[in-house]
Amino acid sequence: MSKKYTGKCACGAVQFTFDTDPTFVADCHCLDCKKASGGEAATFFAVPQDDFTLVAGNPKAFHYIADSGKGLDRNFCPDCGARLFSSNLESFPGLVFITLGSLDRPELIQPGVEMFTKRRLAWATPLHLPQFEGMPS
Repeated sequence: MSKKYTGKCACGAVQFTFDTDPTFVADCHCLDCKKASGGEAATFFAVPQDDFTLVAGNPKAFHYIADSGKGLDRNFCPDCGARLFSSNLESFPGLVFITLGSLDRPELIQPGVEMFTKRRLAWATPLHLPQFEGMPS
């Protein structure tokens, strides 16, 4: 049986699937997300690790210590370099955080909050969502 959501890197070498409808989808303006995404913000969401299935390829993981002091692995395609998901998050065990842009149909998922808005660049327009200066509690 096929999964509800599919995603892949830019070249298609690394592919994944999951069924869980994300309940926490964030547009994050923290400095870690800016560096990781190469943009003003990153949009990501969490799914249970036991629902996340790697169906093709072998992503390369980069272990990173965030500003929080907690570690995580950022996974990307070793061929095209596209960032796909984060795993082994010390702050959120049992979850995989997926980048919205890696989905085949990103329009199916919409952000629900903006966070670390204290780091939003002055030219970026706030979304019509709940706003949090830091991590929502």
